[in-house]
Amino acid sequence: MANPLQKLLDLDASAKDSKGLKYTPQEIFQQPKSWKDTYNLCLDRKAAMAAFLESAGVGSGSPPVVLLVGAGSSDYAGRALIHLLRRRWRCEVAAIASTDLLLDPDAYLVPGREHLWISFSRSGDSSEGVAVLRQALRTYPQVRHLVVTCNPNAEMAQLCAEHGERALALVLGEAVNDRGLAMTSSFTNMVIAGQFLAHLHDPRGYGKTLDCMVKLGARLVATAPETACAIAERELSRACFVGSGALAAVADESALKLLELTGGKVQTMSQSTLGLRHGPMSAINYNTLFVQFISSDPRRRNYELDLLREIRKKDLAAARLVVAGQNFENPAPLAEYVLQLDVPPDFPDDCRPPLDVIVGQMLGLFASLRAGMHPDNPSPNGAISRVVSGLRIHS
Repeated sequence: MANPLQKLLDLDASAKDSKGLKYTPQEIFQQPKSWKDTYNLCLDRKAAMAAFLESAGVGSGSPPVVLLVGAGSSDYAGRALIHLLRRRWRCEVAAIASTDLLLDPDAYLVPGREHLWISFSRSGDSSEGVAVLRQALRTYPQVRHLVVTCNPNAEMAQLCAEHGERALALVLGEAVNDRGLAMTSSFTNMVIAGQFLAHLHDPRGYGKTLDCMVKLGARLVATAPETACAIAERELSRACFVGSGALAAVADESALKLLELTGGKVQTMSQSTLGLRHGPMSAINYNTLFVQFISSDPRRRNYELDLLREIRKKDLAAARLVVAGQNFENPAPLAEYVLQLDVPPDFPDDCRPPLDVIVGQMLGLFASLRAGMHPDNPSPNGAISRVVSGLRIHS
């Protein structure tokens, strides 16, 4: 079977316009190559970022409290980085959605401590992100800000320029400022930028990891579309995504991609491996796609395999898809569909999110087409938009 994604990329311009495929397929396809571009951009900005993080206390005896801030996919980008940044920086790291931070910022400040807020925003213009940054710059002198955005004209980037003593913007390349409604390459490239920050004092070492990711990502873009397309043909109306650690954020983002790109025609949820049994499993029925992101860590993997066995034993879900980092033994079978990433044995789960999430993006793309939607704009009634703007901000 020819690569279904390549078929979309090969359509002529008029067909892409009529089907709403001008941007999204290309933005998914370009990701592995774009990661290297983002790495090189970060390498060019390394000195400025290192000086800024040093001034914020990162790496010192009194490190700051680090909050990773964003909304929707940008929130999940931060969540994909919690464990890696905590391990590499050896400080407190938490992800707080800007939608929560705006409502009660004082609840997330530790008295007597310095803070670093790292904000992720594709557009840098979302109402909540701008409001949180503006309010913090005005009210909280103990907070420094690093903004990661894909828009050089972002209002958040402009605010950083106006407050250079306390704020810095890292603007990624224009190519990853996705034009499609759903974030794809912008999501993974903001995560790559965050991974670079975690490895700021060992960029060459991270470069080797990234080279591996680029190679594996290119292979996944070539192999995953056939599986995603086959699943989309089944027209399932529900999906449940499950992951642990950094892969929990992948489950969150994958669930959002499938929901967004089908305009809600596929109802989705994401759960932790052990949390699913505590009620949410009741939603898995004969019309549900169950997706398990399998950890490379043996202990976590044992729990994940137990869950798959239980799902099979109870005859839950219409189809089961496993995304595995390494060789996955599939007795019985535990899953009808298996996608192997073939990461090296020592490859950490913390670096896998840009790879694994491509599967969720593919599922969303082909389910969108099967549902008769236009992937570039799967919300024709205007329920959601590319940039959340016009929100009334209350003081």
